[in-house]
Amino acid sequence: MNLKLKYLSILLLSISFFSISSAQENLIPLPINMELGEGMLDLKKGIVVNENNTALTNEYQLANTILADWKIGTKKAGHNNSLPLLTLELLSGLSENKEAYHLKIDEKGIHIKAHNSAGIYYGLQTLRQFSIQQKKLSFCEINDKPAFSWRSFLVDVGRNYQPLAMLKEQVDIMARYKLNVLHFHFTEDIAWRLASKKYPDLTDPSYITRGKGEHYTEKEFKELINYCKLRHILLLPEIDMPGHSDAFKRYFGVGMQTDSGMVYIKELLKEFSETYTDLPYLHIGGDEVKISNKNFMPEITKYVEELGYKTIGWDPGSNLMPQTIRQLWMGGPKKILEQGNHVFIDSKHLYINHMDPLETVTTLFHRKIGEQDKEHKNLIGATLCSWPDRAVAEPQDMFVQNAIYPALVTFAERSWRDGGIAGWTCNIVQESLPAYQEFKAFETRLLHHKNSYFSDKPFPYVKQIGLKWELIGPFQNEGNLAKTFPIETKPFAPDITVTKTIAGGTVILRHWWADIIPGALNNPQENTTWYARTKIWSEKSEHKLFWIGFNNLSRSYASNTPQLHTWDDLGSRVWVNNKAIEPPIWKHAGAKGDLETPLVDEGYTYRAPTKILLKKGWNEILIKLPISDFKGTDWQNPVKWMFTFIQSN
Repeated sequence: MNLKLKYLSILLLSISFFSISSAQENLIPLPINMELGEGMLDLKKGIVVNENNTALTNEYQLANTILADWKIGTKKAGHNNSLPLLTLELLSGLSENKEAYHLKIDEKGIHIKAHNSAGIYYGLQTLRQFSIQQKKLSFCEINDKPAFSWRSFLVDVGRNYQPLAMLKEQVDIMARYKLNVLHFHFTEDIAWRLASKKYPDLTDPSYITRGKGEHYTEKEFKELINYCKLRHILLLPEIDMPGHSDAFKRYFGVGMQTDSGMVYIKELLKEFSETYTDLPYLHIGGDEVKISNKNFMPEITKYVEELGYKTIGWDPGSNLMPQTIRQLWMGGPKKILEQGNHVFIDSKHLYINHMDPLETVTTLFHRKIGEQDKEHKNLIGATLCSWPDRAVAEPQDMFVQNAIYPALVTFAERSWRDGGIAGWTCNIVQESLPAYQEFKAFETRLLHHKNSYFSDKPFPYVKQIGLKWELIGPFQNEGNLAKTFPIETKPFAPDITVTKTIAGGTVILRHWWADIIPGALNNPQENTTWYARTKIWSEKSEHKLFWIGFNNLSRSYASNTPQLHTWDDLGSRVWVNNKAIEPPIWKHAGAKGDLETPLVDEGYTYRAPTKILLKKGWNEILIKLPISDFKGTDWQNPVKWMFTFIQSN
C-alpha cells in the first residue's frame, strides 16, 4: 500500500471510530459511569446469543430484536465458537441497587450482568441506543444504576380517553428510557373508564360527560397490565376517592362519603382486586375534596390494605393514614427530610400541562427531585404528570399541545441520574453557570434522539441553545399597553442600554406562580413595557418557519382566545427587520374559555408556523412586551408574562 493510501485508511478508520464513540455519548439517560475503549467489536460475521437462562426469555427476545434492527446475524450457542458472544448473566451480589447493570463490549462480545432481569433489560435498552456503523461497535464498559427507584409517568384517561394502542406506544417509550411506573388515572368526575361486571352500566354513555361510552374492557386492561409487566413497568391504578367522583355519583345516585356510597365503592374495590391480581399498589386519590365524613379515608385505607394493596394518596389532600405513601402535588418546594417517617413521591411542578412546550424541557432538566440528590427513606422518586383537563378533538392533540415525549425523555434523564438545581427553574440559566453547559450537552443528546427515534411521532421541541436575547427596560407605560417608545423604530441604536441577556426560544419574564418560580426579571413592576431583541443570520434571502407565541397558558384552564389582530391581551408585538409580523387569524377569536371546547390554534405547536421572509445576512428581531397588572381577568386567565420566538424547522 502506498503511503497516501495508508494514511487515508488510518484517517477513515479514526473518523469511523470517532463517529461511533461520539454516538455512544448521546445515551439517555446518560450512564453514571461509562468508559469508551480504543478497539471495536466486529459483528460482520454475526454473533452467538447464549440463551442459557429461562428467567430471561423476555430479555433474550429484546436482545434479538436489537440485533435484527442492526441487521446482525445470530446463532445459538455451540454453533460457531469463533463468533463473538452475547451473554446475559444474573448475579445476585452485583449491586445493592436491584436495577443496576454492568455492560461491557470487548473483543469477546457483548456482556450484560445485573442483579435481576430488570437490570438486564435496562442494560439492553442502553445497548439499543448505541450506533453501529459497518457492523462494528466500539469497546466500552458501563456501570450504571438509578438515583431513584420510583420513576413514574401519570396518564389521565378519566378526562380524555386514550386508545390502547396509544397507551402502548407511551409504555414503549417509557421502557426505552428506563421509566418503571405507569400511573393510570381512570376515574374522574367526567367518566369512570373501566368496565365493571357487577355494575356494567357504570360505563354507559349516559353517565359520561365527555368521550361518551369510551372505556376499557377487562380484556384491554389486563392486556395493558401485562404489556407493562413485560417491559418492567409497574401499573399503578388510581381509583380517586372520595373526590373527582361525580361519575360514580351520577350512576349510583349517592356520594362516596355516604353510608351507601361506601358500600358501593367497597364492592367496586373488591371486584377490582379479584379481577386484576398481582398489582401491589392502589392509588386512593384524596385530593381536591371537602371531607364530610372523617371516617371515609381511614376506613377505605384499611379496606384496601385488607385486599392486599399498599396505598398511595395525594398530599395535600384528605386525612391520609401514616402508612400511606404521599404523592406531593401542590405548594412550594418542601424539605422531604423534615416530614418524619412519611414516604413521599414528588410530583410538585411536574405537571406538563401547566408548562409551555419549550419550557417543559428546561424545567424538567433543571428540576431537583424532591429537593434531594437521590433516594432515601423518605423519598422514593417522582411522577411526571399529564393532566389534559381540557377536551381534545382527537387524542393525538394532547401530544402537540403538551410536550409529552420531550418531557418523558428529559424526566427519564433527571429521575435516573441525580442532580438538578434547588428550587424551581423555568428559563435556561445564565451561561456562566455549570448548569448551562450541562443543559447544552443534554439538549444535543435530546435532539439526537428526536431525529433518531421520534421522526414519526409528535416531538414539539427545537434547539434553544444558541439563541440569545437582550432584554431592555423597564419603560413606564402608565397602564397604556399601546404606548410606544423610540426603541421600536431604532431597536439597535448604539445608546440603548441592555438590562440582561438570556438564552432560549421561550423566555418567561414573570411566571404566573411568581411567588415560587422566579422569572427572567428581578422584581418586575406593573405598568411597564419591556423589549427583547436579537439578530438571526440567514445564508440567503428565503422564507423560514417560526414558532411565535405569548402567554402560553395551561391546558387545565378554561382560558380565553385572543381577539382578532392581536397576539395576546397584553398588546405584545413582533417586528422582523422593522416589519410587523401579523398574528394568526384565530379560529375562535375572542372566545370565552370553555373546558369542553377543544383548543385548535391557540398554541404555537399546534398551528401552522409563521412564515417570515429573512434577508441574506443578519436579521433584526424585536419583541414588545407590555404589562399593566399581574392579576389577570380571572383565575382561568392568569398572566404568564412570556414570549416564544424560534425557528421551528
